[in-house]
Amino acid sequence: MVVSSAQSPKPLRPQDRIESTEKSLRVLEAFSTERQGLNATMAAERAGLSRAAARRHLLTLAELGYLEESDGHYWLAPKVLRLASSYLASAWLPRLLQPSLNRLGAQTRLVCSVAIADVDGVVIIARSNLAASDKATAAAHGLHLGNRAALHTTSTGRIFLAQKTSAELGDWLAQYGRNLGRLTAQTLTKPDELRAAVKQASRQDWAYVAQENELGVHAVAVPLRDTNGHCVAAMNAVASVELVARASLERQVLPLLQAEAQSLRALLRV
Repeated sequence: MVVSSAQSPKPLRPQDRIESTEKSLRVLEAFSTERQGLNATMAAERAGLSRAAARRHLLTLAELGYLEESDGHYWLAPKVLRLASSYLASAWLPRLLQPSLNRLGAQTRLVCSVAIADVDGVVIIARSNLAASDKATAAAHGLHLGNRAALHTTSTGRIFLAQKTSAELGDWLAQYGRNLGRLTAQTLTKPDELRAAVKQASRQDWAYVAQENELGVHAVAVPLRDTNGHCVAAMNAVASVELVARASLERQVLPLLQAEAQSLRALLRV
């Protein structure tokens, strides 16, 4: 079966935009690991709204069951998971990639996952069965479906940065380079250092990142391209630095990822 990759959405005409929907989604996206609970003032600041507007959106989302409230503070409610579960159940890409990830997980005994780009981050949309891996399960904590991580700290994120032209990368660094978060002592936060690492990933067409997103963890990633060469997603294998050497990732695991990516290319077309 051949599956077509999704097209970029067309620019929306102003008369077709529902601003209230956009604002409610911005409020939902304001919640994060660092900000699990928000009041109206905090939500307004993070969503770019007035406090009064943020309060109305919080109240509406709570009424609809997407938020829980206590003493003026709000938390995401389990109902939010319906949105993610609907995507995972209906989207073509996770379903297409799952057999490949399960096969790679069994071959490598590592956690293998696929991520897509999301502005300045990546989101995991598919993952091998954790029960099939004994070397990475206890090593990495951000491997659940839907987990969002920074572009500059992850192997999959570096793959997406490597797809940019020099000018595009320069624009991205101009916008985000001054605020590259440091998650560990190994995280590259200087634009020049990140640019060099991205260029290396672009030249070799794969990326290796060690302990930049999480201590004790390293990963190798490859791009997943459609038949026209467009990078649709990035696939990686994650391991403990204590249990799996870098040489093993590059010499034994990387070729398996590359072979699987090549076999999938025929199924991805515009």
